[in-house]
Amino acid sequence: MTEPMQHLDAAEVRERFQRFFEERGHTRVPSAPIVARDDPTLLFTNSGMVQFKRVLTGEERREYSRAVDAQLCLRVAGKHNDFEEVGRTPRHQTLFEMLGNWSFGDYFKADAIHWAWQFLTGELGIPGDRIAATVYTDDDEAHRIWSEEIGLPPERLVRWGNIAQGDEKNFWRMGDTGPCGPCSELHYDRGAHLSEGPHCIPDHSEHCPRWLEVWNLVFMEFDRAADGSLTPLPFKSVDTGMGLERITSVVQGVDSNYGTDLFVPIIERLAERIGHDPEAVESERFSYQVVADHSRAMTFLLAEDVTPSNEGPGYVLRRIMRRAVRHGRLLGITEPFLRETCAVVVERMGEAYPHLGERREAILTAVEAEEEKFARTLEAGSTRLDELVAAGGTIAGADAFRLHDTFGFPIDLTIEMAAERGVSVDRAGFEAAMAEQRERSRGEKRGGLRLDPDVAALRSEFIGYPNETSADDLRVLAVVPGTPTAVVLDRTPFYAEGGGQIGDRGALVGADGRLEVTDTQRVGDAIVHLGELSGTLAVGDPVRGEVDPGRRWAAARNHTGTHLLHRALRDVLGEQAKQAGSWVGPEALRFDFPAQAATPRDALREVERIVNHQIRRDAPVHPEFMPMEQAQALGADMFFGEKYLPESVRVVQVDGYSKELCGGTHVASTGQIGQFVILGEASVGAGLRRIEAVTGEGATELVQTRLEALRSAAQLLGEREEHVPQRIEALLGRLREAEKAAKAPRSAASRLDAAAALHGAREAGGARVVIEAYPDADANALRGLADDLRGMTGRFVLVASGAADGRPSLLVAASRDLAAEGFDSAAVVREAAASIGGGGGGRPDLAQAGGRDVAKLDEALREAGRLALEALQRIESS
Repeated sequence: MTEPMQHLDAAEVRERFQRFFEERGHTRVPSAPIVARDDPTLLFTNSGMVQFKRVLTGEERREYSRAVDAQLCLRVAGKHNDFEEVGRTPRHQTLFEMLGNWSFGDYFKADAIHWAWQFLTGELGIPGDRIAATVYTDDDEAHRIWSEEIGLPPERLVRWGNIAQGDEKNFWRMGDTGPCGPCSELHYDRGAHLSEGPHCIPDHSEHCPRWLEVWNLVFMEFDRAADGSLTPLPFKSVDTGMGLERITSVVQGVDSNYGTDLFVPIIERLAERIGHDPEAVESERFSYQVVADHSRAMTFLLAEDVTPSNEGPGYVLRRIMRRAVRHGRLLGITEPFLRETCAVVVERMGEAYPHLGERREAILTAVEAEEEKFARTLEAGSTRLDELVAAGGTIAGADAFRLHDTFGFPIDLTIEMAAERGVSVDRAGFEAAMAEQRERSRGEKRGGLRLDPDVAALRSEFIGYPNETSADDLRVLAVVPGTPTAVVLDRTPFYAEGGGQIGDRGALVGADGRLEVTDTQRVGDAIVHLGELSGTLAVGDPVRGEVDPGRRWAAARNHTGTHLLHRALRDVLGEQAKQAGSWVGPEALRFDFPAQAATPRDALREVERIVNHQIRRDAPVHPEFMPMEQAQALGADMFFGEKYLPESVRVVQVDGYSKELCGGTHVASTGQIGQFVILGEASVGAGLRRIEAVTGEGATELVQTRLEALRSAAQLLGEREEHVPQRIEALLGRLREAEKAAKAPRSAASRLDAAAALHGAREAGGARVVIEAYPDADANALRGLADDLRGMTGRFVLVASGAADGRPSLLVAASRDLAAEGFDSAAVVREAAASIGGGGGGRPDLAQAGGRDVAKLDEALREAGRLALEALQRIESS
């Protein structure tokens, strides 16, 4: 017997899922970042399996064989792109959370199916007779478990799919080749009254609203060859995915993901801003849902340091933000508003994803800046689009490109706006124009530099180990002129950027020319020296390579320091604090690792203490090449995103402490690092933290600077240095109290005087009518006046304007009995707002508008007053 279905908020569903599987031996793993920085095949993490891809293929080993996670996913690019569907359907979002439980060579079908059933029916209380399952046609084992062990009746257990005939329903694959296997989908029955035709059965849920797919259990047991043949994998795995938004809609008993508490607070804040009642919200559902979804997506992208731009993740962010702005305009909002909706996302999601709260101001500031930037061109771009539509026919690709290039219109926004006007866009022509611009841009950035295939196929030998910074008789294999000039050598002591360490600088000196090397990069097997050439270098010339020794030595100190930091973090925080990315330069180092919350200060102090202890120990550092198999037996750490050759890898060991696969340059012993100081620790994305630190002279200078600052602060405060923090805290407390006291009278003064407004009211149509301008009032103050009048008098109409901070606001309000008799505040405010170049809306008893032209606000007030009085006369005479 199952428990009755419970009404749970989304946060509780997420927590219950992870706790349920933790109790069954699973390790809770943080969400990987949304931006797929370690997977060159993806722009964004679009499914739960992305961070486990190498584990599932056997390329990477973890210290756990069972995992559970709530993975943030974004589907706005490539094969999985839901951007165009957002707002049109109840089930599509750009950003969603995928709940998943994972087995890497541990349990298989029986446990996965039983636990899924137990969670849905027991933990969430979903009635078992509302759940159906599908299995792959030939998966007799899964069918038997559902039928005989779970007890699903035949009418709720469907076999589907035949890969031999090209039907891959209920069969999942990672790619054209590689791990794959049958899957079992769980569907929720929303009621027979929603059936649409005879084909409304589980596994056709995308075509019928009765069935909602909520969970997919993937059983990876085969390796698929290029010819389509299947052979058993060496170990079997389970990969499951359940959308938090969908399962929350089930337990909250709503028909749409947008009806859950993941979206409703955003929609309510937006409706409050506009003045819409629920009926008005429903009539504008598409735009409300677009803004709510896009607010979530942009908040999380900005939290990962993605900034709006014209390429990569930044361009996707810009598309999302600008589409949201445009739908705000369709709702009648003419002033920046996304700051408010994104603030709701931070408030609602900040507990599960603490990095949102930590980056709150940065997120909201970036949102506001991009919105204001686009607002300046949106009206002009819309006018140009209308001109193109009026010309008739399809909008040419070149014109769509100009809308993008001049007015900042992403192509999908142009297509959407054109479709609303019944016109199509030549997308292929647009893409061609974009490609041409990108090619021009590349040429400008690289000064025409091209590495043709013959040059890219060259092979260079790196001879800079352990820390060689000069070499003679190096032969030039290729010279590619341009800005910068590129030179490839047969051998080189210059380290090419890789493994987090930046490339070397220095000089290549020949008999007739000199290249001042400003960067070193690897292209295939060629090491490419980039820089400014004076004189000439030719293929076959002998040159001397001179690496900047101070810069190389500083980078080596920081690189070995990074290894010590990595090991110390895992000693203090646990083995889950594995490297997720790093940057090593001569000035400082950065180290990224997975974590859901900020690292406590005492933990950071302990990490710093351990690293400095290892430095004082002056332990030898041993780099050594060995076969991959030997490195694994040694227990050396290796990292996702790095490519290793099985026949030979380089292991860097700090004697008695750490072992890592690494191709970078290092000191000979830890004592040469000198000192290690952590600059700070912060969030750089969902479930990802970053430590920045310095070593050597940089650390010494930092300590000296901080000590001097402390001495100066103590002198200013007249305190001993050790008492400075307590004194500052006391002063801040007094400052906060003073600010609080200062705000109180201002707040009271800013409240508009309702009694005075009534004293000056006129009588019309059996109501007291207030028509008044309040030059220093904002929209909130005007709403407050309307609320006060409701409590002080009976039948009334308020027509009021304000222009705080130069932003015109117009409000019309009426008592609810007048609204019931036909007075429509929204109709009045919409017509009057045209005078100030704005728009607005709301309910019959309360409506507001904003605009751009404050000089015409008095005219708008007079027009609104006239319309209101005419409406009262009509009511009185009816």
